[in-house]
Amino acid sequence: MAEHRINLGDRVEDTVTNFRGIAVARTEWLYGCVRIAVQPEKLDEKTGKPLEDQVFDEPQLRVLDAGVRAPVGASEAPPPTRAPGGPARGEERMAPRGTPR
Repeated sequence: MAEHRINLGDRVEDTVTNFRGIAVARTEWLYGCVRIAVQPEKLDEKTGKPLEDQVFDEPQLRVLDAGVRAPVGASEAPPPTRAPGGPARGEERMAPRGTPR
């Protein structure tokens, strides 16, 4: 897979419409077209609601600031401070459905 020119979390601008925002999704099509969904950082002035994402061809975008937002899972999570929940070790567990006990 080729390296991407636009990374998720980059602040980008569409060179045709001057639409600006954060690259939040990438779609790769069978024959090589790469589309980037851009989420605006501003809210609608009248309603105060988020504006809709817009989708652009990757070559049509330019990076304004790289790595403005880090994608989820981009950094290592801290180790758990205690064991996760669930049945304690040594306790009898339920048999899967359809198997005799």
